[in-house]
Amino acid sequence: MKPDTTAVPFTAYQKLLIALLALLQFTVVLDFMVLSPLGDILMKSLDMTPSGFGMVVSSYAFSAGASGLLAAGFADKFDRKKLLIFFYTGFIVGTLCCGLANSFWMLLGARIFTGLFGGVIGAISLAVVTDVFEINQRGRVMGVVQMGFAASQVLGIPVGLYFANKWGWHAPFIMIVLLAIVIGLLVLLRMQPVTKHIGLQNDENPFVHLWHSLANKKYQTGFLATAFLSIGGFMMMPFGSAYLINNIGISQHQLPTVFLFSGLASIIIMPMIGKLSDKYDKFKLFAAGSALAIIMILIYTQLPPIPLWEVVVINMIMFIGIMGRIIPSTALTTAIPEMRDRGAFMSVNSSLQQMAGGIAALCAGLIVTQPHKHGPLQHYDILGYVVCTAIVLCLYMVYRVSIMVKNKPAAPSAVQQTDSLNEALS
Repeated sequence: MKPDTTAVPFTAYQKLLIALLALLQFTVVLDFMVLSPLGDILMKSLDMTPSGFGMVVSSYAFSAGASGLLAAGFADKFDRKKLLIFFYTGFIVGTLCCGLANSFWMLLGARIFTGLFGGVIGAISLAVVTDVFEINQRGRVMGVVQMGFAASQVLGIPVGLYFANKWGWHAPFIMIVLLAIVIGLLVLLRMQPVTKHIGLQNDENPFVHLWHSLANKKYQTGFLATAFLSIGGFMMMPFGSAYLINNIGISQHQLPTVFLFSGLASIIIMPMIGKLSDKYDKFKLFAAGSALAIIMILIYTQLPPIPLWEVVVINMIMFIGIMGRIIPSTALTTAIPEMRDRGAFMSVNSSLQQMAGGIAALCAGLIVTQPHKHGPLQHYDILGYVVCTAIVLCLYMVYRVSIMVKNKPAAPSAVQQTDSLNEALS
């Protein structure tokens, strides 16, 4: 089936919803992303080894994965807006606990609690996107919503690092809490209920509903594609700041510059990729991003000490490749489930994504070693080879998803459904 490339315009409410989801994504991603640039500070302040820091990062991912599985059976039983507000409230409380932690174990517990709630928010947001937006709109929607990732680098991480350098590492988490409270109120007051999926349910028992989603062969292909995407995208991230400081010679005060320009590059390129993925073959775009990411990762993980501007340029190009994979692959994956299964599918998908990210962080902590606090990281080049292997495996899985989506009968648009109803009435 040839994909329809007709651009479908957004309504005023859809534009508002895109903005709200992008803001939600910004805070959730920032909460996770800010740990990476704070990694060197945290390892020195709380006397953590690389494996201990990997445990802090992965604890969020594993708890998010567990909560995603538990929530999957119930995700299609309730109004998606109410679920979004419930889990976002828990996320705010958990982030506040991170900002109040004063030891390794307190921080570890706070990250576990935050993951229980924060890990489900992305799945619910994707289910909302799939319910409200047609397939020919989703690339552009993902381009904007995923800008939360880039915006967290451009705005959040530099500001967070500035606060951390001035008032301590707790300050960025308090900043996220204050911002999230405002965004949560906007969602509560302006977002409309999302309930069309409730009337389509066949399984009364939520655990039966979960099992049917897990046992679906087509859904399993999407789950595997997302898991490899997560491993390839996040395995190097936990030790990014420590690598730049201890191996490349970048100072703690220069880190915001690196993240600022990397994020700017992502902000510029991601809406462009979103538009292209609505117009051209999504898998081809994904393959191009994967090739660029592999090349730049192999260069980046074997860098000698180089000037700041060279680090900035290499990071910008590498992030364009990594981010360029997320939009087309996510747009393809959201087209797999039927409407009645979308909440469960997105929850399981998010759960596996988080767990894969947690495994990636743990493995990274086992691969990378550091002889002492101020010594260079060892075996970072090996980590790069592992990441590139995961990207190649992901390429194959996304290809299978692409074939599956192209062979799937096209669902009638809202306009077509209205025309059919009018014909029947007349």
